[in-house]
Amino acid sequence: MTKFLIITSTEDKASMNMRERFLTSDLFTFTNTEVKWQDNPILQLISYNKEGIDMNLFKKHAIYLGLTKKPLIFLDNLMLESSSFNPDILIFASRHASESGKPAFLIHSTGIWGDDSSFGGKPRELSLTSALLLKAGFQSLMELTYKYGFSDRYACDMEVTHHGPTSLEKPLIFMELGSNPEEWTDQKAALLVSEAIVKGIVDYLKYDKRKQMVGLGFGGRHYANQFKRIILEKEVSLSFICPKYFIQSLTREMIQKMIKNTKEDVDFFIIDWKGTNSEDKKHLIPLLEDFDIPIKKSKDF
Repeated sequence: MTKFLIITSTEDKASMNMRERFLTSDLFTFTNTEVKWQDNPILQLISYNKEGIDMNLFKKHAIYLGLTKKPLIFLDNLMLESSSFNPDILIFASRHASESGKPAFLIHSTGIWGDDSSFGGKPRELSLTSALLLKAGFQSLMELTYKYGFSDRYACDMEVTHHGPTSLEKPLIFMELGSNPEEWTDQKAALLVSEAIVKGIVDYLKYDKRKQMVGLGFGGRHYANQFKRIILEKEVSLSFICPKYFIQSLTREMIQKMIKNTKEDVDFFIIDWKGTNSEDKKHLIPLLEDFDIPIKKSKDF
């Protein structure tokens, strides 16, 4: 049995909006487990009321909903020692903020490439994550964005690896609603992300993992458009993406962490070829060649 914990926070308007959608929508049925975590009861999803859903999944695996008072990016300790609860995989239901302020649904892994940890995590540390869960979550966000008619107002983006937490000993991903208070409190948008979280978990559990290749991404900007294309169009999943502005500070040790902290075996490195300049390639490629892992260009896909 795989136990998934969806984490929401009282310090996050979008997160609490998503939590409310989980608990009030006809799509979901949760029950109280009588187990506490972070001084709040753990709830368990017992049904996802969508046609075609195999309800046996909810007997073989478990999806829980938790609540913390801590800001999500600073949740560096699950404090499981004070609870009988021990999840396997974490999904953070979070807000997203950006300078552009564009409405968006987003997903990414977490980690700090440099020395600035003002947005949680520790310098030069990466969380654990799952490439396949990231792919399943992103595909679910994209599918529901079009299905529910949000594509004309909301972007659907895969972000590079950034912010905290980085020290939790469980694979995790962030799924986010952005990017202003107007979107954070939009109930329909929050319901879409809530459903995408559950649908992403269900699709992840149904994946034929033998057909999925797993990569690590390098280069490009914060919104990883080349990697987004590859994930959506090919049988390829990505766990960590290091953007171009951290390539020069990338070390062998950090690449080793990318490999080690990916739940799945890594099949290849992928460089966003046009999104990486010649100087960055001169630094990056020798580092990658030190590993017995093939190097591919984004244009190869």
